[in-house]
Amino acid sequence: MKALINTGGLVLLAMTALACVDPEDQPSRVHDFRVLGVSTEQPELMASTCERTPEALDALAAEVTYRALLVDPAGEGRSIQYTLWACADPEDRTCANEADRALLAEGTTGEGELTLPIRPGAARVGEDRLLLERVQEEDPYQGLGGIRMPLVLRAVAGDEEVYAQKLMVFWCPVVEGMKANEQPVLPGLLVDDVAWPDGEPLALSGPGPFVVTSEDVSAREETYVVPGLRLQAVTLKEAWEISWHATLGEFSPQETGGADFGGQQGRHRTEWEPAEGAAAQEVTFWAVVRDGRGGSSWLVRRARWSP
Repeated sequence: MKALINTGGLVLLAMTALACVDPEDQPSRVHDFRVLGVSTEQPELMASTCERTPEALDALAAEVTYRALLVDPAGEGRSIQYTLWACADPEDRTCANEADRALLAEGTTGEGELTLPIRPGAARVGEDRLLLERVQEEDPYQGLGGIRMPLVLRAVAGDEEVYAQKLMVFWCPVVEGMKANEQPVLPGLLVDDVAWPDGEPLALSGPGPFVVTSEDVSAREETYVVPGLRLQAVTLKEAWEISWHATLGEFSPQETGGADFGGQQGRHRTEWEPAEGAAAQEVTFWAVVRDGRGGSSWLVRRARWSP
């Protein structure tokens, strides 16, 4: 096993009974059943050594908390059936290969945050083989870039079916200075430079657009160490990205932050504009942050909007 350089993000596949999709549909406009985010706490499991020792295997088999943000604005409280697998091949976006997948959890839940304790590093397949071994075998680099295990959630609400893949990261300290990733957490949001508190909905009126920003995250973006091609220590810095979503209207841009090829980081500034002709209503907003290394979390806010 070697250290991870490129960690996994979130891949979503949606399947419904309707084959057509509105060409005006925007990712930031949440009107149907979907998974907006997936995270694990911890984002990575890191062994204290790169040798295959019982202590290292125990560290990689530790329990983590799996979270999925399920939204179903038109579901009227309907139940959601879910199945969570771990599998070997990141290209298998639905964990369809039964020989190379392990069931981690299944059950029924409702809209909101699904929280599950899981031990993906202890999962076994076939003739009692560690799934981690199969993941490494499927990797063309044989684990040189770290072991990234696909966790695939299948969620079904009525005739709507969604698959969400999250890559769980397992690694070890190949070079000095490496440490496990910490979860990115947004400090707060603002609307037109006014703090947007959690809990009581914020009153908004008019056609907009309303400027939505994140409080400064620069102090929370980690500096971290990875091994270079010659196994030398390379120091990098995170550039968080935020995806923005709401049950009414749309955001522009729909994603903020990140960095360009020159390393220049983008601002976390976007504009929300209500739908033309919409009636007064309570609107739910989500800001989903990702650190580019497999860490993710989200904030939920509400507003009472009137034309």
